[in-house]
Amino acid sequence: MSFQTEKTLAGYARAAVDLRLRMTDYCRGRFAQQYLRAWLEARVDDTIGNETVIDAFSRIAHQPWHDGEPYVLAPAMTAIIAAAAQALDLTGDTIGSDIAPSDTGVLFLPEPIYERAVSGQVTSIGAITWAKVHNRDSGRTSWWITGWADRDDPLDPAAARRRDQLAEAPELAAQFGPYVLNTFAELPIGTPIRGHHDLTEAVDVDWESAPDGRLCIDESTLCVRAVAAVLYAFWRIQEQPIATVARPPLDRPARRRALRASIRHDTRVVMLRRTKPAAEPTGEAKWHYRVRFIVRGHWRRLVDADGRPYRIWIHSHIKGPDGAPLLLGDTVSVLAR
Repeated sequence: MSFQTEKTLAGYARAAVDLRLRMTDYCRGRFAQQYLRAWLEARVDDTIGNETVIDAFSRIAHQPWHDGEPYVLAPAMTAIIAAAAQALDLTGDTIGSDIAPSDTGVLFLPEPIYERAVSGQVTSIGAITWAKVHNRDSGRTSWWITGWADRDDPLDPAAARRRDQLAEAPELAAQFGPYVLNTFAELPIGTPIRGHHDLTEAVDVDWESAPDGRLCIDESTLCVRAVAAVLYAFWRIQEQPIATVARPPLDRPARRRALRASIRHDTRVVMLRRTKPAAEPTGEAKWHYRVRFIVRGHWRRLVDADGRPYRIWIHSHIKGPDGAPLLLGDTVSVLAR
């Protein structure tokens, strides 16, 4: 199950639960710890042989998949978030401890945003986790943000490179979770942001092309990591009147799976607020009745403009064209999903 096959609010909630369950299982495995260690040691010199730092980063990166509040960014919001992230300049700004909707969480992007690193390589941001972290040694509190790429994204150049590297080791490729650790960032709380001085100017770099029709953020123009810019833009925009948050109902099997695993399953879908009601359907009717028939009273399930589900009672009535013969022997029951 993935967001590539789910297009409804209920489907998003169901996919979020399934993906979090799979990522929770992956994070508990030995391979996740081995991959994290190799990934960190290749990027941060201070982590080589430092078990304390590696264990702390493992909790920061992996724990939100189980404990964090789940959010899904509706595809209609992707372009808005990406444009805001690309234009964001946080240099000198001070971020508070209440800027995020929760202390820990995970944001799914059914339509990924791509980032181009200073090395020129392009990779996707399919999910973002965050956690508020307090360092007892330094007394510093920060937002730690981790970016994850969709393992099965057919358009992601990084996924294509990974498939080529693991083509001769299928047993190793099978151990990855649905999302692959890609990048991390830190936003300090209560102190001005100095910007990312390690994003140095690249020389003679061949830039990869982003997938056609997809949004790509150039990290070399930002003062913070692209994943931090995307998440900060989401935090701010989801509070604005332009956005609305829906809490779709979860079907019983998915809810039971979440309860057995003790993970949060109150998924929130952040969407564009509808400014005017949907237009009435036009064109030729899809059904042409030749008779009239009696419909039993039933509940009709609807969703309001803010994404909240509700229902109304439809009384028994006769359906069909005027003047058509009435079928008195049969009564139609409307089945609610």
